[in-house]
Amino acid sequence: MSTSETLARDLLRIGAVALRPDQPFTWASGRLAPVYTDNRLALSHPAVRDRVVAGFVDLAGRVGSVEAVSGTATAGIAPGALLADRLGVPFSYVRAAAKGHGRENRIEGRVEPGQRVVVVEDLVSTGGSVVSAAEALREAGGAVVGALAVFTYGFPEADRAFDDAGLDLHTLTDFETLARLAAETGALGEGAWSVLRAWRDDPAGWSRERGGAG
Repeated sequence: MSTSETLARDLLRIGAVALRPDQPFTWASGRLAPVYTDNRLALSHPAVRDRVVAGFVDLAGRVGSVEAVSGTATAGIAPGALLADRLGVPFSYVRAAAKGHGRENRIEGRVEPGQRVVVVEDLVSTGGSVVSAAEALREAGGAVVGALAVFTYGFPEADRAFDDAGLDLHTLTDFETLARLAAETGALGEGAWSVLRAWRDDPAGWSRERGGAG
């Protein structure tokens, strides 16, 4: 079994993925979706958490020399810190916006000019938060060499966002793998695959039809 399949099974087993087509979840973007993935639950399961970190170590090796790790606030902080600890490199995290008090930092921690930094996120939907974090790190002088995430929905708009930002994304597992395993095992209930496929084919339209953002 591949790493992608193993982790997808882990997420289903620990209840990190929920399907609710009749009462859709509202994402931060305002979009409605029948599925919600909460990878943070992996932190409460030591064996799964260790597989996530080990997977990130492997992905970090693919981007070359990594001199620092930076997580997105807030979901990327814990896995990013664990990866930095495993690699023995400095860690920082990037807020969605600068604080309105104190030093008004957007980046918490130190990023040195020219330092090869990898950005860590738990989940990628549109890609906006990761790209924004990478831009902030670049403005601070960091050399962002790639982005790592536990999971991606694989939306074309995210692919475009990463291409436009000149940022390579590496993930441990993805929607296609998870949906296939959910259908095979019945982990999300009868009829899950048809719901997921309809949403995945047109997530913006699916959301608009139900009164959410497009």
